[in-house]
Amino acid sequence: MTGRPRLADVAARAGVSMKTVSNVINDFQHVSADTRARVQAAIDEIGYRPNLSARNLALGRAGLIALVVPQLDMPYFAALAGQVLQAAAKRDWVVLIQQTGGDLTVERDALAGRFPQRIDGLILSSTAVGSAELRKRTDRTPLVMLGDRNYQGAAQHVAIDNVAAAAAAVTHLAELGRRRIAMIGSSPGDRRHPRLVGYRLAMKAAGLPIDDRLIKPVRNNLGEEGEQQMTALLAEHAQDPPDAVFCVTDWVALGVVRALRTRGFRVPEDVAVVGFDDIPYGRAATPTLSTISPDRSAIARLAVDSLQAQFEAAAAGTAYEVGEQQAAFRLVVRESSGG
Repeated sequence: MTGRPRLADVAARAGVSMKTVSNVINDFQHVSADTRARVQAAIDEIGYRPNLSARNLALGRAGLIALVVPQLDMPYFAALAGQVLQAAAKRDWVVLIQQTGGDLTVERDALAGRFPQRIDGLILSSTAVGSAELRKRTDRTPLVMLGDRNYQGAAQHVAIDNVAAAAAAVTHLAELGRRRIAMIGSSPGDRRHPRLVGYRLAMKAAGLPIDDRLIKPVRNNLGEEGEQQMTALLAEHAQDPPDAVFCVTDWVALGVVRALRTRGFRVPEDVAVVGFDDIPYGRAATPTLSTISPDRSAIARLAVDSLQAQFEAAAAGTAYEVGEQQAAFRLVVRESSGG
């Protein structure tokens, strides 16, 4: 055989019609197991690869989904993008990746479907869009929201249980005997921040007082912010510094560790530190960083599967009920908290 194998070549090798080969490739259920096996064997023998453009056209698909995140240079989002690429490839989708920089206008453009190409679905990790705005959305492109915000049923939402995850981190610190546990990454008055909610619940469950002066916000999730806020905490509480710190991201936690060590505090002997996200840098830091590790693979798979289900529902003219889907997480104890 010369040239690229064709659908007709597969049909001839398997002794079936081209329509039957197409049905097998598109995983139609009414093909018998014996016929399916013969067609698959023929595909493998001659090295046939489906024309995805033609296949997508036949299925009414663009063959493209979009992943829109705040910052691609943040390790968490870079790792998540890799998992989304893998999950999408299993469904023959190519992924368009876009960075918003936390710009609300860019997020709104994505929600409105303003992309250079038609897409079959959108996965968005937003820093600004809320449930009220999502309810006003007119674009019908399948949508999955990521992140720790509460969208109150306005869109399909995939995340870990951020309240439980934060509580697990703080409970770990309390069980080590730490009593003045600070939190860096939220304003004390932000009652909707799920990781702050988890912090407060764990402190209460451990019978520890909650001192709002030990809760510091960050403008963005950078190590420099963590270092700055930890430096401020040490200055403000020179006589009675915290003996543990829970940070909303690993990036922030690495800055916290730097602030502590440059000012003569030992980690974890004097101050234990736990981060969030399990980024690769935390595993190579000195000390290695205790953290909450979200199942990014599951987050990506659930998001892509939901896009597929929404796409199929729209094609069939049936309703898709949006809701919350949670992926697993685990506490990883390393050197920064005595592991």
